[in-house]
Amino acid sequence: MSETKRALILEGALRVFARDGLREASMRAIAKEAGYTPGAIYGYFPSKEHIYAAALNESLRRLQSATETAASHVATAASRYVAAALAFFDFYDENPRDLDMGFYLFSGGMAPHGLSDEETNRELNAALLATLEPARSAAAELFGTEVATRLTAEAFAHASGLLLLRHTRRLNLFRLDARELMQSYLTEQVDQDTVSRTE
Repeated sequence: MSETKRALILEGALRVFARDGLREASMRAIAKEAGYTPGAIYGYFPSKEHIYAAALNESLRRLQSATETAASHVATAASRYVAAALAFFDFYDENPRDLDMGFYLFSGGMAPHGLSDEETNRELNAALLATLEPARSAAAELFGTEVATRLTAEAFAHASGLLLLRHTRRLNLFRLDARELMQSYLTEQVDQDTVSRTE
């Protein structure tokens, strides 16, 4: 498949997913949005889930590049941890459509969604973990593997909550800035664990 055609199909599909949701989207609607016949799309993607998985995988690759780049521009492990985790937050903050796709919000709201193909789910979960690896590896230099895993999971959960509140504008109730809250949380994480290891 030409890269141009693939990009047009994925872009058209994302517009349909955003409008109709993953469940209600159809290959016919995706084809129409992309400017192709359904038969032309079936030749490359056997189902709408395969299109969704391809789009999500590309999103996660861009996110991984963002976290790796952020971590590569700072010297200390503590700074790399904060920079990589903040880059994760920034990516989804600046790309709300990727946030919807990454959290399966196109599938019908807040529920434990995944794709029907378990192998694809495993691959996408591995790709998500790869986006967090720059933060985890930096934390591991400071605190060891076990603490690093906990810190990374906590940062992921904190970012997810803040992004949801920002995305739905619920954070406006508090008149607080989501990015400032995220950065403060990450700095406190590192500081608290540094203190606990020296006590």
